[in-house]
Amino acid sequence: MNFVLPAAVVPPELAALLPSGLTPALTKAAGAAWADAPFLKGLIRGRPATLALLAAAGPEAALAAALAQAGDAAQPIMPRLRTARRDVALVVALADLAGLWGLEQVTAALSDFTDLAIDAAIAAALAERGAPPRGLTALALGKLGSRELNYSSDADLIFVHDPDLIPRRGNEDSGEAAVRITRRAVAILGDLTPDGYVARIDLRLRPASEITPMSISLAAAEHYYQSEALTWERVAFIRARAVGGDVAMGSDFLVRIRPFVWRRSLDYTAVRDIQSVSLRIRDHFDGGQAVGPGFDLKRGRGGIREVEFFAQINQLIWGGRDPALRCPATLDGLAALAAAGHVPPAEAERLAASYRALRTLEHRLQMRRDEQTHAVPRLIADRQAVARLCGLKDAKALEAGLARLTDPVAAAYDRLIQAAAPAATPVPADPKAWLKQHHPALVKLLPPLIASWRQGKYRALRSESARADFEAVLPMLIERLAAAADPATAAARLDGLLAALPAGAQFLALLRANPRLVGLLGNLVGITPVLAQALARDPALFDVMLSPDAFAPLPDAETLTAQLAGLCRGAQGLEDVLDRVRRWTAEYRFQLGAQLIEGHAGALAVGRSLADLADAAVRILLPVVAADYAAVHGRVPGGELVVLALGRHGGRAMTHASDLDLVFLFSGHHETLSDGAKPLPASQYFNRLAARLVTALSVPTASGALYEVDTRLRPWGAKGNLALSVGSFARYQMEEAESWEHMALTRARVVAGPAADADAVIHAVLSQPRDVGALRSSVLQMRADMAAAKKPQGRFDVKLAAGGLVDLEFIVHFRQLASARGLHPELPAALAQLIADGQLPADLARAHDVLARCLIWLRLLFAGARVPDALPDPVAAILARALGAANFAGLVEQLAIAREQVRVAWAQTFTQGDRL
Repeated sequence: MNFVLPAAVVPPELAALLPSGLTPALTKAAGAAWADAPFLKGLIRGRPATLALLAAAGPEAALAAALAQAGDAAQPIMPRLRTARRDVALVVALADLAGLWGLEQVTAALSDFTDLAIDAAIAAALAERGAPPRGLTALALGKLGSRELNYSSDADLIFVHDPDLIPRRGNEDSGEAAVRITRRAVAILGDLTPDGYVARIDLRLRPASEITPMSISLAAAEHYYQSEALTWERVAFIRARAVGGDVAMGSDFLVRIRPFVWRRSLDYTAVRDIQSVSLRIRDHFDGGQAVGPGFDLKRGRGGIREVEFFAQINQLIWGGRDPALRCPATLDGLAALAAAGHVPPAEAERLAASYRALRTLEHRLQMRRDEQTHAVPRLIADRQAVARLCGLKDAKALEAGLARLTDPVAAAYDRLIQAAAPAATPVPADPKAWLKQHHPALVKLLPPLIASWRQGKYRALRSESARADFEAVLPMLIERLAAAADPATAAARLDGLLAALPAGAQFLALLRANPRLVGLLGNLVGITPVLAQALARDPALFDVMLSPDAFAPLPDAETLTAQLAGLCRGAQGLEDVLDRVRRWTAEYRFQLGAQLIEGHAGALAVGRSLADLADAAVRILLPVVAADYAAVHGRVPGGELVVLALGRHGGRAMTHASDLDLVFLFSGHHETLSDGAKPLPASQYFNRLAARLVTALSVPTASGALYEVDTRLRPWGAKGNLALSVGSFARYQMEEAESWEHMALTRARVVAGPAADADAVIHAVLSQPRDVGALRSSVLQMRADMAAAKKPQGRFDVKLAAGGLVDLEFIVHFRQLASARGLHPELPAALAQLIADGQLPADLARAHDVLARCLIWLRLLFAGARVPDALPDPVAAILARALGAANFAGLVEQLAIAREQVRVAWAQTFTQGDRL
């Protein structure tokens, strides 16, 4: 449907009413309205001044004049709002029919007038008590809340009041006063007078509307929405906004209940509730009803409501994590979901096109008689009239066009609600025969476990909904266990996960709604206890794997920092920031582990991303901790804390078991006093600030611990100050530091705070001339001491064993210090330079690649514990795949070759003379 009106014959009576200068498009619209819309015909007869303004200045100016009239407080409230409403109805209808305004402009105009009218009615009701517009607010939901109001629609409102601010008379209590003021405001808007009405007000969306008063207190409302509200109320508040009265108070209330609507943890039980509601609506409105006479544009299959539900279900799933998706308007929501990759762009465009056309057709139905209707007329004469208002030839063309609009909506919504369908192949009460038929290898293993799960052994399986979700996914879980190389180990880990889950059905509901995640879960419990344990502690971590970019590479540290800064914006204090940072970091660490397990990311890329996550966390927490600290002690003029990362963090090669090796410096003079209420000299100030940052990074909160922090690489180790001035650090490194400290400094980089001075010191220290013979002796002694103190732990200790990563790192650091070349904190970059210089053999780069990838994998698979000499089959298989080996024997051969290459390089570097 294109809604283009054909040329119209203007009858003499209408021609006499239309002012000269009215554009052809508006004249054509007036002719269509005169012929087929009795309500508009009456307005054309009765609003000559409005028609004159339309002709002289156009619909925008005419609308502005009507809104100005509605807001003229000098005029009596009841007639002025009703007169303005008739003007708005005529202007909007003619601009719509003429094709001058699109759907968004039409609904915005209708919504803006209703906003103004509600605000004016509340102000008038309060003014009758001599009070300003404070203490009572109207929250709009539904289409008014999203500024998508229909031509003849209810305004869904919830009135909320502050008992301390509401004006009272005599012996009224605050609740009675609020109800009387609300009743008066509703009457101003909804009472039918000789001038008509302003807006139909529907108050049934308020909490327990059958028993609660017309206005409820802020405290009661907040308690209800935080603890008692139902799923449909969450959906309704996606489109909520304060529109009248004390708007600031209403907006603040909506901010406080935002966690009720936008839950960071995906709530698939709630999504299934919406699906169930929508299916019941279909049953009611679709029974025996084909597109044609009586079809409900709003609630019929493929109708307006299904487009809205499609957007809202997806918003409910993803909006808790992405504020950009919290768009009240349906069209905005579809566009945001497509932009974020949650809905295919072509599908979003099809739904948006159908939505615009269906809403425009709905307006044609309603503007004919100012009726609140959504149904295609049953009388042929009425259907023909609606068809003509749509620019169509006849009713048959209308019905054919309607089918083309609803079919793609119904198909898209069908796909979305398929998750509500029951499991196709349930596991019977006695699973033995079923297992013997489908998975004979599990006949002895699984029946006792299945029995214990079904008997409610664990708290997560005791509710009816949880058991239903579990039974729905049980066949898929069994299939994954059967495919595991070690089904017994996988089953034991699954049992441990179920045992650790909290009460509630969310995790199982998530699996039921997203069957592809069952495969990922099977890999986690079958291969890595690290991720399985993390999941048991926090099942909501699995939510991140639903994102379209769950298996895409993470952005760089700068982008991650900006993302985390956005997440922490608006946090309520330091503890809130800490929880948000911990949550964000845990989710990304889990995502990176899952990417490794599923083969979507390389180990070295994951190592770099883990370091980038740590960088972002430090960069965000430092200014927050500093601001909290400065509230008491002020700031040090000219001084800032500088954070150096060393070790695997500094070298951007972290594992899932890595801690953060940090050194703290500060700029400025160590004696400068801070400017706060309790001033401190800079040295004391920054030592305390550094200690607070370490605490922020390492102390667990409600979201768990973030990192373990190791500060022993600082000057003088544990005996030294936690933070030194940049100048003191430079003097120590130049005059007192030992060779091992300079070796550690080769992997140092500034991750937070001003970098220039610290970078200059690091470069000067590493570039200074050295006695190569003395350096070689020192390095050999350090390696001997380390070997005596830390023995290799088995055949797969790729770090400490001869020819392992420690030997390789010593080789590289020796060459860096001896030649002042390859001074890059990341080992691959340093190796590349030293190899290009001819200082190291080319095969050492490949050796590093093999050993480093193996270490990252082993830390994920064994959480830092001793790696057994006989690897379990699934672990051996995944390690072989990760390193590009055909099988386990190929993996062992690759490790042997890498170690031999390191041993050869060691001999060339330390026992066969200096090749510099």
